Amino acid sequence: MDNLNTALGLLVVGMVTVFIILCLVVVIGNLVIRLTNRFIPETVPAGGKSGDGGSAGKKAHPQKLAAIIAAVDVATQGKGSVESIEKK
Repeated sequence: MDNLNTALGLLVVGMVTVFIILCLVVVIGNLVIRLTNRFIPETVPAGGKSGDGGSAGKKAHPQKLAAIIAAVDVATQGKGSVESIEKK
């Protein structure tokens, strides 16, 4: 009976330790995300606002577009469609 009590005690201590560590990972992760979003601004691409054809270089190649549309058609069994493709 003494071995069973020791085993259950170790089980509880281990589970509580894992729970505390996972909670710390979630809290620290959320804190890092919030601090990053608050203090580090989002960068704008160099050609993002130029009106001299900056968006012309961002069009998808016709063969790649056809491959993407075909893949979506096969994956969704003809029920899905491609509305837009944005290159980042």
